Amino acid sequence: MSSGGLELPPGDTGHDGDSGDVPPGAVSLARPMEIGAELDWDADAWSEVRTRAQRAGRAYIWLNLVEQRLRAVVAAVLRPIYEPVHGDDWVVAAAGPAGQEWVQRAVAVREVSRRKGYLLDPADDNVLSFLTLPQLRELMVQHWPCFEPYFDDRRDVELALDELEVTRNVVSRNRALNEAVLAQAERASARLLDILGSGAGVPSADRLPVDAVEDLVGDRYADVVSVHPDRVRLQRQLPAEDLFGGARRVDAIGIGLNLLVQNFSGRRLVRLAESGCRVRLLFLNPASSAVKRRERELGIRKGELSRTVEMNILHMRRVRARLRDPGAFEIHVFDETPRFTAYLVDGDGPDGLAVVQTYLRRARGMEAPVLVLRGGGRSVVRAGSEGEHGLFQTYREEFESEWADSRPVS
Repeated sequence: MSSGGLELPPGDTGHDGDSGDVPPGAVSLARPMEIGAELDWDADAWSEVRTRAQRAGRAYIWLNLVEQRLRAVVAAVLRPIYEPVHGDDWVVAAAGPAGQEWVQRAVAVREVSRRKGYLLDPADDNVLSFLTLPQLRELMVQHWPCFEPYFDDRRDVELALDELEVTRNVVSRNRALNEAVLAQAERASARLLDILGSGAGVPSADRLPVDAVEDLVGDRYADVVSVHPDRVRLQRQLPAEDLFGGARRVDAIGIGLNLLVQNFSGRRLVRLAESGCRVRLLFLNPASSAVKRRERELGIRKGELSRTVEMNILHMRRVRARLRDPGAFEIHVFDETPRFTAYLVDGDGPDGLAVVQTYLRRARGMEAPVLVLRGGGRSVVRAGSEGEHGLFQTYREEFESEWADSRPVS
């Protein structure tokens, strides 16, 4: 052992390619194949990383929306106070001595981004764009008297931002985000955007909240909001009360219309109609040959389905008889082969929502997959093509066509 430090033993000279002139004390490096490391990912590993990426992507979209909204709110309230005196340095002035450290760090990051060409949009060339969510929160809390006229409770804002902090840290460091934390972050983000007055511009959001991912990429899916394996799972997310309650128009077509008739009470329907809602219900004629064919498809006793449809129609007739204006509650029947069932709520306006199911040969309506569509005239726009209307308008036109050929029930 030399006095200069620890001398490592020489490497094993028994491998091919070793040179005889390796100086004494040198360490031989193992070749990649000798390490035995497995670099490939198997199917389970790929599945895991895809799940991580999907969750992180959803969380990032929510966090991005919240940060942009909070930044806009901070600018709208504090800029008019500080900019007239401090000009472009208004953010530094607003941070004050308490925020001097983090605001100077943001100034430094902005300068580096300028030099390296990272500022792709001139609108981002300001200190405010380089503040993180906690720093924007600090500005808001520090100047709460300025924000108080616009928001009811500072605690609500802080609690929502607290719930987002775990998710923000996980996403910024690309660590695993579990499903429970993601769900909590989505709820907190939606609540915070609502508090901050997000101005979604989608009236039907009151009936079915707009999901952040839907809002950004929904046009790729022709206005389909969600897909459910069966009606039971649909009703967990969108109960009949949420779908039909407060509607000003309900158009429904199907065999028995059980989602409405059996899940929304007659008393509620009377109140809905008396409040001004116009209702058009289009049932399959219980005496038609199409009902008999459907009974054979489902393997049920002869007359069972026709009796169910007839009972539903009778129930709706009793509802109509209780109304001051029976003309606002129309009941028709059609005789053609039923192809789908659809419930179009407020379909004639910008806040329409629809629930659609196709009929499967061996599955009852409760068991068939469900599409939820958001109306409002949103077009599906793709590169190099003109806008096309989505599925909502397709089913609305199909309803109107069937209605024109149907017969009223007295």
